[in-house]
Amino acid sequence: MPEKKIYFIGINGIGMSGLAKIMKTKGYDVIGADLSRTSVTEELESIGITIYAEHDIKNLKDVELVIVSSAIKEGNPEYMYALENKIKVLKRGEYLAELLNLSTGIAVAGTHGKTTTSSMLGTTMLTLDPTIVVGGILPEIASNARCGTSEFFIAEADESDNSFLYMNPEYSIITNIEADHLENHGSLEKIEKSFIQFMEQTQKEIIVCNDCKNIRRIIKNRKNIKTYSLHDETSDIYAKNIEVKNGITHFDVLIQGEFQGNFSLGIPGDHNINNALPVIYLSKKFGVSLEEIQKKLLNFKGAKRRYDILYDEKCKVIDDYAHHPTEIKATIQGALTIETKPIVAIFQPHRYSRINFLIEEFKDIFQGVEKVILLPIYSAGEKNIYNITLETLKEKINHNNTVILENNELLDGEIEFENEEKIYLFMGAGDISKIAHKIVIEKK
Repeated sequence: MPEKKIYFIGINGIGMSGLAKIMKTKGYDVIGADLSRTSVTEELESIGITIYAEHDIKNLKDVELVIVSSAIKEGNPEYMYALENKIKVLKRGEYLAELLNLSTGIAVAGTHGKTTTSSMLGTTMLTLDPTIVVGGILPEIASNARCGTSEFFIAEADESDNSFLYMNPEYSIITNIEADHLENHGSLEKIEKSFIQFMEQTQKEIIVCNDCKNIRRIIKNRKNIKTYSLHDETSDIYAKNIEVKNGITHFDVLIQGEFQGNFSLGIPGDHNINNALPVIYLSKKFGVSLEEIQKKLLNFKGAKRRYDILYDEKCKVIDDYAHHPTEIKATIQGALTIETKPIVAIFQPHRYSRINFLIEEFKDIFQGVEKVILLPIYSAGEKNIYNITLETLKEKINHNNTVILENNELLDGEIEFENEEKIYLFMGAGDISKIAHKIVIEKK
């Protein structure tokens, strides 16, 4: 990659900003544009990256390479100018793959759990000085990316738009495969075909969750597979003797039937034990001591927006990215294992298309919580061509204490900060995190 001046269109995105940081650290002249100004903007500017507040063709002077966010549409003037003037243009996923494919690449794929698993792996392997690109803020590096000097490159592999098919990793992890992003894929069958191709492009070893029926179906007769599980003791990596004490989850790990030790996690839920198993396997494989892995996992707090505790004094406020029914259910079940107070689930549904395609899967997913509060649907720019309403969703959720709020401002009256017996669990992939943070700031 000889280009020395790189321009990022939509630079503030979580994936784009991570790549921008890495290339700046590598010594490239990095600039970009974004209509929004956030804390990410300030962080990028603090390391010498120029960011324009509007998209203008004059910004592209002497630029040799343009990286385009998936959120950028073809009518964008900078994008069109680059294409018309034969400036090299790559999608974010293409460029990430170029970097990963030149390294000992470890790609973490799956419908759910990518960010947590890749963040966990980056944390346990920090002593090996890896390059890391994840879809969330990792507390251990206070960023979504770090530029390491070793051969290792750890990254999320995004199946939502099939950009993970640009990758040819040496190692890959597949956490699960489910129907999601059907507005792009159309069917579960097509998603599975993409994952099969991703596995075929993995050079050395594929570590997969044996507890996912869709994964089990497509890995038959593959030779370079390692399986992990909480339920199938014939799996290559297996967790047993799971117990929760004082909010900490403890479990034993066996690899190829050989006991490795007892491990502990401070983040809740069986899904996070599953996320930890390939991390333990690969970290050990690459030379990290079991003692170091145990210490890092115990202290791992999760990526930002993954069971992120914003406030814990009188009441407790938790911010979580869960928006797919499976994620929501796993987050709630995890919370129920460690929290002793009643839980109020505050959910911002994400995309009309997702709700439409997955409506049946929302049934009974909020079991165990005291109350469900439904915020207005976050459209992500979609039009409601499906006639989906919050009433439709409420009926399917089937929880006897569900409240619909017609606008987000009404939420303020639902939060009782003086009530020490409440846990407020915010969930969604839209702007609900900003809402949660704002409420905490105002109520404190």
